Amino acid sequence: MSADSHPTLPPVRLLPDAELARDALGAPLFARAVRLARWAGPDTRVDIGGELVAAQLPEAVDVLGLDTADEDSTAYASQAWRVAVDTGLVDVTEPEEDGPAAGEPGGEHAEFGTAVPGEDLALVTGGAPGDVLDLWLAALDTVLADAAVPALDDLVDALDAGGEIDFDQLDWNPRREADFLDGVLANLYLLSVAEGGAADAPVPLPVLAASMVVPHDMGDPTDAVLEQVSDAMMRLDDQFRQLEPIGLVEFRPVDEDLMAEADDEELAAGAATGTGRGQVTEDEDVSRYGMVRLTPLGLYGIRARMLEAGVEAPAVGELSDKGADVLLDTVSHYSEGAAQAEIDEWLAGRPVLPAAEELLAGARGADEGGPLRRLRCQQALARTGAEAEPAVRAVLDDPELGGLARVWLAERGAVGVPAPGEAMVFWLTIDTIAAQLAADGGDQTSELSLLIESLTAHHTGFFDQAWRVEHPATAPVLEAMGRLHPDKKAAKEARKAAFKARSRNA
Repeated sequence: MSADSHPTLPPVRLLPDAELARDALGAPLFARAVRLARWAGPDTRVDIGGELVAAQLPEAVDVLGLDTADEDSTAYASQAWRVAVDTGLVDVTEPEEDGPAAGEPGGEHAEFGTAVPGEDLALVTGGAPGDVLDLWLAALDTVLADAAVPALDDLVDALDAGGEIDFDQLDWNPRREADFLDGVLANLYLLSVAEGGAADAPVPLPVLAASMVVPHDMGDPTDAVLEQVSDAMMRLDDQFRQLEPIGLVEFRPVDEDLMAEADDEELAAGAATGTGRGQVTEDEDVSRYGMVRLTPLGLYGIRARMLEAGVEAPAVGELSDKGADVLLDTVSHYSEGAAQAEIDEWLAGRPVLPAAEELLAGARGADEGGPLRRLRCQQALARTGAEAEPAVRAVLDDPELGGLARVWLAERGAVGVPAPGEAMVFWLTIDTIAAQLAADGGDQTSELSLLIESLTAHHTGFFDQAWRVEHPATAPVLEAMGRLHPDKKAAKEARKAAFKARSRNA
């Protein structure tokens, strides 16, 4: 795997399809769509576009058990019907525009179309979990499209004298709005799966808004940018209210009392607290500005949309049927926790001894990724038991694997383990530091400095010998040690050794 081909997103741990399908069936909006699909029949009338006619809406509201006195109930019923139609749970036959008129033969209901349960309705109870999830994803597409449409009040305000929508006045671009919402959900997904982030931790709405508005290289946001953050936050408040019923998110809306108390300037300043960088003051109740998190079903849904768009979005467990070479190459680019989770999934389905042999074979290589593969191999072998010992002992004389084999055996108190030669000790030291540098992405961490100090402290004249090590990473590692070693004298010796190594290679 080349450096350009490794995943750009951390892997996500998804629930099994059966559990996700149960969540999908329990999502309020999807459940309403299923209920209306079962209700549809020969007497159900629709207009052009497949919408329920106004006279049928009260009955639909009643079927759904919604409060008939609530003015929003009709909107909920209309949305559920639209989802049922768009997902194929309902088949509609729209009225013919040039068909017989009312009063003419065959024209008793000419102004209406009809609706019946669709073939896909049977999948709700008789299909596999994947079938249910496909229906839910189709429903999600409908809801996301609806969420990108301006609020009804804005549409009414934008009507011109002829009753047409003035899109210039509305300042609404469908593609731009859809891209904005997709970008927000992608950021929310990344915050959920990134190292240190978790789907269980809600994200403040201002953080999401700022992530779409505030430039990454901006210090203190300007008043104009703060106002944009506030506008975006209120837009997201409306959109997440629409996305919650389909089971995509759990959402705590913006506190209505807060909106009533604060003017636009105060709301903008409060909304931008931390400007997306997590800098929230102790006395600020940021939850009043809205909190959102993706549900397990939401993680599945956003990942599915990313995959469809060509984004590489790995999931823990999808390497279970791959070879050890693919496993080690791929998890080399994962965080420690994600790599361990994927390794555990891979080991779970294999006998220990063949798995250990395959891991050791996959860890070999003098390429740039070799050190990190060996580090991940060592982590994988640490999860095995005594059954792996024959495979480990078989590589004791291997110049690339003999060092990690001795470490594994020593940690288990094995007897009869030969002491490593000096060349192997130096080679293993260079390989270990190279792996850690790759794992840390070159970051100058205190942990890495301590590792370097510890590894060199036990070898008198380490740098006089280290530059001679036949390892492709010798020079880069010595240069890094020159930057990171806490002892100035040792750091200077490391830089000299790095120069010698480069000169020898040249």
